[in-house]
Amino acid sequence: MNVLKALSALLTYPSRELQEAMPEIERIIGSCANISDSARKQLRLLTQGLASGDLYEMQERYTDLFDRTRSLSLHIFEHIHGESRDRGQAMVDLQNHYAEHGLEIGASELPDFVPLFLEFLSTLPPSEACDLLGQPINIITALGERLATRNSPYQGVFQALASLSSAIPEREAVQEILARPDADPDDLEALDAAWEDEAVQFGPGAASSCKDEITAKVRAGRRPAPGVQVASNKPVIQYSSGGRNA
Repeated sequence: MNVLKALSALLTYPSRELQEAMPEIERIIGSCANISDSARKQLRLLTQGLASGDLYEMQERYTDLFDRTRSLSLHIFEHIHGESRDRGQAMVDLQNHYAEHGLEIGASELPDFVPLFLEFLSTLPPSEACDLLGQPINIITALGERLATRNSPYQGVFQALASLSSAIPEREAVQEILARPDADPDDLEALDAAWEDEAVQFGPGAASSCKDEITAKVRAGRRPAPGVQVASNKPVIQYSSGGRNA
């Protein structure tokens, strides 16, 4: 599904290459009939802004939203497992799932990074991609609503993903996610508290904080636009780390 690849690109760190790709991204999005009108409107605002806006301002805005705000983390497992030990096995399971479909990610990449997840889904048959996209639908919905409260056009990406998914979000689960602390990116003290490590417990008394789904956490990792590199007989999805300040 090319539209998933286009939406994946929109969630990557703004770059000159991404700006140059806007006409093609807009064409792909425009040709997809399954995206809701409200999502399409926000996506148009986003693509226009990315195409013509000041690159450094867009990069700063991206960093404030997705790197400095834990509640908007683009790592799916951050919203499920947080600091729980369960995140390790969940990451392994997801990476193995990629490998079973012939895709191997770079050693420094986390498989639950939303643009990477969407890049993977774009290689699958549409029905399978829609089913897998539905697994984190509660998180996708919550992220879209959080971005809407900030009047950010990035909300359109998550609204579009919800439109493309075959799953219906569970309102109670979405509200539970939205009820978690949502620090202002300009409040450095609140941000430090939000990112403060939680104690990891071991032994019989250790409890898991979440059920299974899709783990990890990167506080201000580098998130440039994706590139696909082919190695041996398997394509390798590699997100370059160059050209980005943490």
